[in-house]
This record gives sequence, structure tokens and C-alpha cells, in this order.
Amino acid sequence: MHIEKNMFDNIQYCDGYKGKIKDNLNTREDLKIICNQSELEHDEMRPNVMPKAVYNVAKEQKRRICEWISHLKFSDGYASNLAWCVDMKELWGFTA
Repeated sequence: MHIEKNMFDNIQYCDGYKGKIKDNLNTREDLKIICNQSELEHDEMRPNVMPKAVYNVAKEQKRRICEWISHLKFSDGYASNLAWCVDMKELWGFTA
């Protein structure tokens, strides 16, 4: 169960899910100071808009990932049937 939850939490994180994302103005300021990633720096002219990172996925990509996950097969005892955890209509993953 923990493997499934971690997998879907990571998918939600890449999608920019509001409750899971740890990307805020302070982290963008740290990128400017510590890292050399100018494409992710916060633009002071547009205070409410932050550029998306390269690991963010679009809704179509997320749908394809969920389809791929629903067809995965694991050894007995390693993970449950992930097709039961993927809801293709909601494009949402395991939430328990």
C-alpha cells in the first residue's frame, strides 16, 4: 500500500497539486541565490505567476501515465493491482 501511495503522491506532485507542492515564493528566491536556474526565478513584474518547472506534466501526459500504470504487472506480494487505484475519469490516483 505504501508503494502505491508514494507513486501517486509523486504524480500529483509533478502535476502541481495544490496540497502537495512545496514550491512557493521563498523557494524561488532560494533558486536565485543558491542555484543557477534562471528559468525558474520568480518574475517581480508578475507577482502571481511562477514559471513551471520541466518536471510538471500536462493533463494529457498525466492521462497517459495513469494508463501505463493501470497496465503494470508486479510479482505477488510486491504491490497490489494498480489498476484498482487509478481512476481514469478523474485522472486522479490513490488517495487513501
